[in-house]
Amino acid sequence: MNAVVVASQLATTPPAIRALLTGLPDELARWKPAPAKWSLLEVLCHLADEERQDFRLRLRLILESAEAPWPDIDPGNWPVQRGYNTREVPASLLDFERERAESLKWLGGLRHVRWDAVHHHPKLGSLAAGDILAAWAAHDLMHLRQMINLRLAALEAGAPPYSTRYATA
Repeated sequence: MNAVVVASQLATTPPAIRALLTGLPDELARWKPAPAKWSLLEVLCHLADEERQDFRLRLRLILESAEAPWPDIDPGNWPVQRGYNTREVPASLLDFERERAESLKWLGGLRHVRWDAVHHHPKLGSLAAGDILAAWAAHDLMHLRQMINLRLAALEAGAPPYSTRYATA
């Protein structure tokens, strides 16, 4: 595994998210296409909490003691439980950027890493440290896609009486 390449992918996420949120009115950052769906702000807050409580922590646990139990997390319920959509966008963005910088610093300091160290997850089975690192980058990309789709859906919802159909013609 080329951890440097994966870590460099992780470094591209904060500026991409900043670009998606720059100049965006607060109401659009909080807008949801449906009540059970997430807003841009909720995705952002989720990413910051995932940084703290999931990927960095669990990768560290595998590398230090692969058999150590992982703390329970419930990211699907965090938006409501933690009031993500009531938070402020600038502070939430800084929180994510700060957490990601800490992760990149930590990753950059790793030496002689055993990417094949395995944790046995009760639902997912064997997960190597390399799997977690690769999943971390994939998680970013999936949520970036989600955020772009939210921006597009908000634009389409706010365009009437005009249409965005020419964009896909």
